[in-house]
Amino acid sequence: MGSIKRMKLKEREAVAKGFANHRRIEIMELLAERGEVTLEEIAEHLGIQAATASEHTHRLVRGGHVEKRYVGRRVFHRLTALGKQSLRFLHAIAP
Repeated sequence: MGSIKRMKLKEREAVAKGFANHRRIEIMELLAERGEVTLEEIAEHLGIQAATASEHTHRLVRGGHVEKRYVGRRVFHRLTALGKQSLRFLHAIAP
């Protein structure tokens, strides 16, 4: 297998790993419903600690599914185009 094809496979793996968790999928669903949400709102909605929510959002950001917007000390999260596309994919394969 060529190195370029291997790179593409690694990129696809990173995208898939970004949302390969029920909590991260739940975060993506929340963002799709509400648009922009703070980390505190995510933690409260999921009933988890802020540190846990932070780790999940970090993985979503790293996978390209979520982007952050800073306003003072608050951090807002929203789905990227890839995040929206990934969520549509998940709904298509597991309605």
